[in-house]
Amino acid sequence: PGEPILWWSPDPRLVLLPAHLVVSKSLRKTLRKRLFDLSFDRAFNEVIDACSSPRSYASETWISQEMQQAYQTLHGMGIAHSVEAWQDGKLVGGLYGVAIGRVFFGESMFHRVTDASKVAFIHAVEQLVDWGYELIDCQVSTEHLLSLGAEEMPRTHFIQRIGSLCGQSPKPTAWTL
Repeated sequence: PGEPILWWSPDPRLVLLPAHLVVSKSLRKTLRKRLFDLSFDRAFNEVIDACSSPRSYASETWISQEMQQAYQTLHGMGIAHSVEAWQDGKLVGGLYGVAIGRVFFGESMFHRVTDASKVAFIHAVEQLVDWGYELIDCQVSTEHLLSLGAEEMPRTHFIQRIGSLCGQSPKPTAWTL
């Protein structure tokens, strides 16, 4: 509380062009098993709460109560969205982010069951393609996101690209299957 909210702007920026999604053979096998029920915006608060839990490699998280409240406000406005993976009625993975124009800015993901967040991410990307989104901001490079087809983009190019895409008409504001 009371800490300034900073804009994280890495150079290079990790992005995924939705049409460039790569699904590995093993992940395709997991998808075929249909281990998870998937939904949009059904449990936004629970997803952001799970994402705010400190990771095993860090003692704290950037997703403070203040940040959670800000994202919850954006969710109420139809700007922030969540994707959930369920197993036996329990939330086992998911992600959330902000949709502006034709860009989805991924903020955080979590999983409690192997591959749950990956399946949620793939589901989100496939739906974003159908809705005409052209860019997913993944922010910083990770092996996991690189394996899914994300690529590094120089910050100057990223800023130019989102400048044009964010001004385009969003589709849709209510995320449903």
